[in-house]
Amino acid sequence: MQDNFPLSSLQMAELLNVSRETLDRLEIFEKLLRRWQKTINLVGTSTLNDIWRRHFLDCGQICNLTPLHMKNVVDIGSGAGFPGLVVSIISGCSTTLIEADKRKAAFLREASRATFSNASVLAERAENIKASPADVVTIRALAPIARLLELSEPWVLPGGECYFLKGASVEDELTDAKHFWDIKYELFPSLSSPEGTIVCVKEFNRVC
Repeated sequence: MQDNFPLSSLQMAELLNVSRETLDRLEIFEKLLRRWQKTINLVGTSTLNDIWRRHFLDCGQICNLTPLHMKNVVDIGSGAGFPGLVVSIISGCSTTLIEADKRKAAFLREASRATFSNASVLAERAENIKASPADVVTIRALAPIARLLELSEPWVLPGGECYFLKGASVEDELTDAKHFWDIKYELFPSLSSPEGTIVCVKEFNRVC
């Protein structure tokens, strides 16, 4: 789904089949983000004009792919709450948002409270925290896939899945990652961008 016009919140809700109540909470998040954006750089300013496509649709589409048994989620490098807080609001799952930047972590706490989401915030680097593994790990725009697997390894339960939002370099990143990891994965085309891909990692082990 990509055209020359900004996507509205209602169009996003229709594409993801979210309820009016859920959309209301996402709109609270969006308004809060715009307010905080005036004082700290949460997202690229150029993306604000099409925020419902570039951020909310981009991240919310993960919820159409996650397993039905999903109970808890860990989002590493949450930034402005993408994808973790969006996933938490739409799915209702218990979600841990990991964000080392203290200002962004403060925003995430306020956004979580304002949207009544089932999310908690850890203001630390993921590798410095004692991991509490979850059914699903999500990461967006943080590092190459090989590094994302390293970060995710202690946080995902056996039989769990990782969802990485990637761009045009996904094939090169997967080729590189296979030097270090034995990976079972699926690729899904993004609804928000023709260059975007969601990598669903179903199993991964270090190459000996």
